[in-house]
Amino acid sequence: MRLEKNGGFENTEFSRIFRSIFDLKDLMIGFTDYNEESETFERILFKEIPSFILNNKKSQLSKDALCSASYYKLFKQKEFYCVTDAERYHAMYPENLLYKKMLDQGMKSAIFASIVSDDKILGVLELVSPNANDLNTINANKLRDIMPFLIDSVVRSKENLDNELELIIQEECTAIHSSVHWKFRQEASRYLHSINEGSPTFFKEIVFEDIYPLYGQTDIKGSSEARNEATKQDLILQLTYIDELLRKLSNQSSLPIFEQMKFAIASFSQEIKENLQVDTERKIMNFISSEIIPLFKHIRQRNDTHRDWVDEYYKMIDMNTGFVYKFRKDYDESVMQTNKRLAALLDKKQQEAQRMYPHYFERFKTDGVEHNLYIGEAITKEKSFNKIYLKNLKLWQLQVTCEMENSFYRFKDSLPIRLDVASMILVFNGSLSLRFRMDEKRFDVDGTYNARYEVVKKRVDKANIKGTEERVTQPGKIAIIYSQKEDEEEYLKYIYFLQNQKMLDEQVEILELEDLQGVTGLKAIRVKVLYSKNNDKIKEYYTYEDLISHIEE
Repeated sequence: MRLEKNGGFENTEFSRIFRSIFDLKDLMIGFTDYNEESETFERILFKEIPSFILNNKKSQLSKDALCSASYYKLFKQKEFYCVTDAERYHAMYPENLLYKKMLDQGMKSAIFASIVSDDKILGVLELVSPNANDLNTINANKLRDIMPFLIDSVVRSKENLDNELELIIQEECTAIHSSVHWKFRQEASRYLHSINEGSPTFFKEIVFEDIYPLYGQTDIKGSSEARNEATKQDLILQLTYIDELLRKLSNQSSLPIFEQMKFAIASFSQEIKENLQVDTERKIMNFISSEIIPLFKHIRQRNDTHRDWVDEYYKMIDMNTGFVYKFRKDYDESVMQTNKRLAALLDKKQQEAQRMYPHYFERFKTDGVEHNLYIGEAITKEKSFNKIYLKNLKLWQLQVTCEMENSFYRFKDSLPIRLDVASMILVFNGSLSLRFRMDEKRFDVDGTYNARYEVVKKRVDKANIKGTEERVTQPGKIAIIYSQKEDEEEYLKYIYFLQNQKMLDEQVEILELEDLQGVTGLKAIRVKVLYSKNNDKIKEYYTYEDLISHIEE
């Protein structure tokens, strides 16, 4: 008996078999998945088979989808539930939603059977007919002989689904970049071979030695201040509306408590404007919840006018937090759009860079977009690495940073609030080791000396120019942070080349940075980006060979 296709039910063949077993030409088959974690019925497992229980819904709580009798039979007793005449039963019990649901779909008799494995319900098999008495408690027993086949098919389909879900989770949440996937597969193969031979083993740490790191970020400038300002505006807007409503009430009936509340609002407003403290939001929320909300609930019941005034206030606020969220929503939306645009451009350009020479790449969305690049022979597996590929990647990184700046410039005016970005590239002179942290499921630099690189990455964008209060990262400019003279000379070549390509401005600054904790001697090249409203570049990216050709002309 063929009940499966790719581990699941094949609808036409499945229906034909059951019609033959039950000798009913009008018999139809349905299936409803059951999600034990959420206690819901779903339509995921066998999409080609309908669900008469859900009746076009994607999901529904199992208790809401069934009547109490059918729920008890299927879930408590884990037995068949039969409906021999839905029309007659519905007339007797008009509130029974299962009978009504059957009649809405033209079905008058049915057998519902729990599919149970290891005492867990996986789903419900549905046999339905448009004819009364076609299906009943007697012919329901025919299911018992074939139930093991049904259970086996559903179990395998569930396992396939779980595997697919795990793959999705790995790809979306803990993805291993394609450039290093071979190393993990190699270790997994060794690990599995040892287990199959009965040898005690463990999954060894993945380490790539002698590789070259590149780091860059295009960060939203002054994000904390912008968020703080949005919070201020939201709080003032909320207090202003409450104050206006209190004024209207005072005009109708002058009560001293109204004046006291207005005085408290004026004090809060002054505190917000002069010096917004960490606990200001909390104090305002306590005041609103303990004094304003009870008042609003009371006056709302007085008359239609008061109800309209209070309802206008409720329209302004986020009911989950009790706060106005207008300006903060604009800020969050602006950050989200900026991150999406910058990340999309970086991902697209990264695909081009991989075709030049394979390397490890990862990026993060924060208040802006950060990226790490690692290149070296240990990553590529093949003995093909040459320093020219590292230089090529450095030039690519600088150009893409220019393009990300331009991309932001072209759409910044469409953002709900005004934002600026500042870009930085960190140069590490030499190679390091990269270790995959199994507990954290991520790569990290290995060794005490190499850890200095991570320290600089976290702190340098907030460093000041030596002897000043000016941050090294500034809107409209790219800051290239380095420590060795040879790095300065190398990057000046890239800058001059991109100046010739009209991507960077002529003015170049060479700056010394203030000492960071544990890190001294850092310098920066800072250069302005040239912006254009239209991306009229014919060539997608320039290679190191282009630079050499330009120098030799």
